Amino acid sequence: MCAVSSVPYSVRRSDRARRARIQVSAEGVEVVVPRRLPMSEVEPFVEDKRPWIERTLRRMREAEAERPPPVLEDSGNVPFLGETLTLAVRVEPARSRPHVARRGGTLHVKVADRGPAALREALERWYRRQAGDEVACRLDAATARAGTPYASLQIRGQRTRWASCSSTGSMSFNWRLLLAPPEILDYVIEHEVVHLSVHDHSEGFWSELKRRVPDYEARERWLKRNGQSLRL
Repeated sequence: MCAVSSVPYSVRRSDRARRARIQVSAEGVEVVVPRRLPMSEVEPFVEDKRPWIERTLRRMREAEAERPPPVLEDSGNVPFLGETLTLAVRVEPARSRPHVARRGGTLHVKVADRGPAALREALERWYRRQAGDEVACRLDAATARAGTPYASLQIRGQRTRWASCSSTGSMSFNWRLLLAPPEILDYVIEHEVVHLSVHDHSEGFWSELKRRVPDYEARERWLKRNGQSLRL
């Protein structure tokens, strides 16, 4: 772990990276650099970006203060598309695989081990399954309205991306969007649906997005401000 002006960061070399970039997340600050970039160039790069890093970290702290993190324990709670679900956790040491079922406003969770790690893994699996249904339903409706069909759908857990649309119509969405209000998920879906016909972020793209989501700018600001708090 390194530090510039009291901002700690880690360095990860990547064969795919073409240039240095900085990722700020709940896990901390990570600098991703090309394999052959001299380490002597990393610290000046981070120092140059320090004001941005500090602003991003400050916004994350403010967002977390406004949106308390989920409480992963029995009688704790987790967000789900604008709702708050109460956890009813039961530990069964002989259980071979976790089980999660929703009944009304309660998530009943059975796990083999105590502690947040096992509970977090079980919940993530459940969220991924729910995301498959929730996203597919909304995406089908959005593409039907637009008249632009998609090729395939994947639910993923990217650290830095909420969604993507390939040139062949393959769609990918982050399951953590289910931790946000429903209008945020709908906005991200509409954003990607526009990409089925407009593959860049040109003026035409934003014009079409505004036609489909008149208040898209407010939703985008919400996501930028609160995105890092959308985690278990």
